[in-house]
Amino acid sequence: MMETANTSSPEVFVLLGFSERPSVEPILFIIVLGIYAVCILGNGIIILVSCVDVRLHTPMYFFLVNLSFLDISFTTSIVPQLLINLWGPQKTISYGGCVVQFYISHWLGATECILLAVMSYDRYAAICRPLHYTVIMHPQLCCSLAFASWLGGLTTSVVGSTLTMLLPLCGNNRIDHFFCEMPLIMQLACVDTSFNEVEMYVASFIFVVLPLGLILVSYSHIAWAVLRIRSAEVWRKAFNTCSSHVAVVAFFYGSIIFMYLQPAKRSSHEQGKFIALFYTVVTPMLNPLIYTLRNKDVKKALRRIGENRCDFGGT
Repeated sequence: MMETANTSSPEVFVLLGFSERPSVEPILFIIVLGIYAVCILGNGIIILVSCVDVRLHTPMYFFLVNLSFLDISFTTSIVPQLLINLWGPQKTISYGGCVVQFYISHWLGATECILLAVMSYDRYAAICRPLHYTVIMHPQLCCSLAFASWLGGLTTSVVGSTLTMLLPLCGNNRIDHFFCEMPLIMQLACVDTSFNEVEMYVASFIFVVLPLGLILVSYSHIAWAVLRIRSAEVWRKAFNTCSSHVAVVAFFYGSIIFMYLQPAKRSSHEQGKFIALFYTVVTPMLNPLIYTLRNKDVKKALRRIGENRCDFGGT
């Protein structure tokens, strides 16, 4: 491994990742590569179908396109470097590459939290205010909510990541993870990081806890509205409308909460790497599968596109 001088900013970082389990790395490489390919293909199909089929030009699919583009970007900020480190003996990433990685991953992670809350509000408006849905979720509001999600994530990333980047590391460059994550960079600092930790906790509350609270409030209103109507058909429609989003939220937040509620011991840290692998690689791949397998509109749109291509090829 390349040794770095005792300077404030090392030239490279060493991502230890799964190097303590060398026999697992080739298997992980194949699995991660396959999942990444499915993630790009699945989310790409969601974006293509939602843009091409005019029947899907609705608020729900507008936000779904944003989510799919976000998932592609998020995994691409992490997986290529992970595959390089799993493939060969070199486990390094340049200082600039590490900085870019934790800026982008922090940005997109925070954006997804907000976007999932926005999508839950869309589902609330669709079920609880059906007669006013098109008035409430008008195109200008949808664009504003999506823009606010991306801008909010970018703001917290710029603030938190910049404060982290300013910390002197004094040559410390070994990160016990498979990607550059802000808390782990803070652990390498050779000065007091109390201010950075407070900022990180405040940002986590605003961009993780509050969106989750809004999601729970939205679905509590949805559940109350549906339960008041004793109709199996209404219950079925509500389930079909919300089940995909609920599944995505459960996978995303469930893995994050499970990881951060673990006790601080070595075995839990190793387990945490695999949980982080789940929410950074597996969850973005599951999102398009959940929405396509459980969504009749998307499946019909795919069939229409396929039939149109066949008709075009036959003429």
